[in-house]
Amino acid sequence: MKASKAERARVRELQETIRKYRMLQHVGDETPISPDALDSLKYELAELEEKYPELITPDSPTQVVAGAPLPELKKVRHEVAQWSFNDAFTEADIRVFDERAKKLSGKPASYDLELKIDGLKTIFTYKKGELAVAATRGDGIVGEDVTHNIRTIRGFPLKLKRPIDCLVEGEVYLTRSGLRALNAKRRKEEEPEFANPRNAAAGSIRQLDPKIAAERPLAVFIYDLDTTSEKLPPTQSEELEYLNGLGFPVNPHHQHAESLAEVFDYWKHWQGKAREELDYQLDGVVLKVEDRAQQEALGYTGKAPRSAIAYKFPPEQVETVLEDITLQVGRTGVLTPVAHLRAVAVAGTTVARATLHNEDFIKEKDIRVGDTVILQKAGDVIPEIVSVLKELRPRGAKPWKFPKHSPLCGGDGAIERVPGEAARRCKVPGSFEQQARKLIHFAGKSALDIDGMGRETVRLLMEHDLVSEYHDMFDLTKDELLALEGFEELKASNLLTAVEKARRVSLDRVLIGLSIPHVGDETAYLLATHFQTLQQLQGASAEALSKIDGVGPIIGESVAKWFRDSENRAALARLLKHLKVQKVSAPTKGPLTGLTVVITGTLPTLSREEAEARVRKAGGKAASSVSKKTAFVVAGENPGSKFDKAKQLGIPIVSESDFLKRLKV
Repeated sequence: MKASKAERARVRELQETIRKYRMLQHVGDETPISPDALDSLKYELAELEEKYPELITPDSPTQVVAGAPLPELKKVRHEVAQWSFNDAFTEADIRVFDERAKKLSGKPASYDLELKIDGLKTIFTYKKGELAVAATRGDGIVGEDVTHNIRTIRGFPLKLKRPIDCLVEGEVYLTRSGLRALNAKRRKEEEPEFANPRNAAAGSIRQLDPKIAAERPLAVFIYDLDTTSEKLPPTQSEELEYLNGLGFPVNPHHQHAESLAEVFDYWKHWQGKAREELDYQLDGVVLKVEDRAQQEALGYTGKAPRSAIAYKFPPEQVETVLEDITLQVGRTGVLTPVAHLRAVAVAGTTVARATLHNEDFIKEKDIRVGDTVILQKAGDVIPEIVSVLKELRPRGAKPWKFPKHSPLCGGDGAIERVPGEAARRCKVPGSFEQQARKLIHFAGKSALDIDGMGRETVRLLMEHDLVSEYHDMFDLTKDELLALEGFEELKASNLLTAVEKARRVSLDRVLIGLSIPHVGDETAYLLATHFQTLQQLQGASAEALSKIDGVGPIIGESVAKWFRDSENRAALARLLKHLKVQKVSAPTKGPLTGLTVVITGTLPTLSREEAEARVRKAGGKAASSVSKKTAFVVAGENPGSKFDKAKQLGIPIVSESDFLKRLKV
C-alpha cells in the first residue's frame, strides 16, 4: 500500500517540526513544547514510517539519536491505616506545605526527597523474618491479599536478614522496557494493550493465577517502615538505610534537603531528562519530613499525613489533530464549541473531544479545523487544548467563525451573542436537544431524582411524543411504556414507581429542576428558605430578590425575568398540578451555623448534592468555590482545583467521615 499525497506531506512536516524543536531543546535550552508533546510528535512520525517504510529518510528524527478490591481476592484488614499523599503542583504549593509544617510542629523541617514511582502501593507483613502477607492498600483500612503474586517477583526478599517482625510499605512496578515487551506480545496475541506501567503492574498483581505475575517483569521498591520489633530509626534517611540493611530493595536516588532550594533543584533534576534514563515511570517527587518525632507531631488529615506531600510533575501533554468543530447546546440555550479530535491516549484515557469554551478562546489561540494541537489532561480534569503547532497547519485552513444559525436552536435557528459575555446562545429556545437537556436535568439527582429517567429514556419518550414538558412525566402510563422498545414489565413498573415518589418534593429541588439561569443548588436553597412558597416567589420583584444575602442583582433579575415570562408561568402551573411541594426551613441553629463549606471530589457514600444538603440542614452555607471565607473543604477522590486552592489558602481539608462527625457535634 502506497502513502497518499497527504500522508507524504504529513511525514515531511513532522520531520521538519521535530528537528526544529529538538534543536531548540538540546542546543538552545528552550522548551516551546513539553517533552511529552515532542514525544507524541515523534510517535506519530514513527507510526507513519512503520506503515510506509519508503518515506524513511537517513536524517529522519526516528533514525538520528538526539541528546478497587476484586471480590475474588481475600480481604486483609491493615494493622496500620494506610494513607495517600496530598499533591502539590507548583513551588507555591510546596512553600505553603513547608510553612504549615513549621507552624504545626513549632520548628523548621528538613526533608528526605524520594522518587514517586508510578506503580501499585503494597503493604508487606513479615513474621520472624519471613513474608507472611502482602496486601494492596485498598480503601486504607481493608486491602486485597496478593501474597501469592508477590512471591513470584524475582529478587524480592521472602526472608529477611534478621528474624524480626515488621510491617513495611512499597511500590510494585513494571519496568518501561517490560511494558513495551508485554504490549508487543499482547498485540501479537490480539489482546488490548496496557495504557501505562502502573495499570500493567496493578493488573498483574491483582490476579488469581500467580503464573500471570510470574511471567511479567515486576519489581518492588520499599520506602516506609510502619512497625518493627526492633527500635524504630529516628529519621527517614536512617529508616531507608535500616530497610536496606534488612535486605529490602530501596530506591538509591533519595536525597536529604535542608532547604526548599534543594527541594526544587531535586524536583527539576528528575522532572527533566534524568527521569527518562530510568527504566521505571515516575510521576513526581515525595517530600517527607526527616525527623520521626516531628512527623508524629504533625499527624494526619482525613486522607494524608501532614509530614509528607507528593510534588507532581507537569500534566501529561500530547499532540493530535483537530478534525472538526461542532456546537453543543446547554439547558439555558448557551452554545459551546466542541473540538472533535483524532483519538489519542492522554493521562491513561483515550480522548476524542475537548471543550473550546467560547468564541474568544478560539480566536485567542487561533484554533482552526485541521490544526495539530497540544492537548493536556491533568488527572480526571476535562481535557483542554493548550496550544496550536502552526508549523503543521494545513494549507488553506481558515479561521473558524461562529455560525449565525444552528439546528440545535428553536424557531429559525438564530444565534445571538450574550450581552457583555463571550457566550452565544439560541435566540429562540425550544429545540429538541435543548428541551431534552432540560428534561434530563429536571429528572436528575440534583432536582426531582426520578430513578430510571436518564438520558436515553428521556430522548426515547420525546421521540414518541410522550414527553415534551415537565408535567408530561407524571402522565405516563404502563401501557404507553410497554409499547416502547426496551421496556418490559419490571422496567416500566420501576419507572412509574420512581415518578410517583417524585411527586412529593421540596421547593428548592423544584427550583433547581426548572433550569432558571444562574440558579444552582445554593441559590435555590436561599430562595426556598426565604419565600417558603412558589406563589410568594413568583410575586417578588428583582429588587426584593437582589436584597437576599447570597443572591444579588444579577441573579435577582434573572429569577424575576424567568417568572415574568408567561410561557414559564404556564408550564409551571401545569407542573404544580402533579406535585406536593414541601417547604424548606432554614435551621435556627446547627453545628455548622455561620460556616461556609465546599464539597469537592467523589465522596465514598454521599453524592455532592446530598452532602451540600446536609451542610445547609446543619445551618451552614454550601459554596461552589473556595475563598478565604471557607471554613473547611470536604474532599473525596479526584478533588481537582478546589482542593488545590484550599491548600494554597491553608483552608482545613476533611474526609467524608470527619465531615459526618462534625454534623453530630
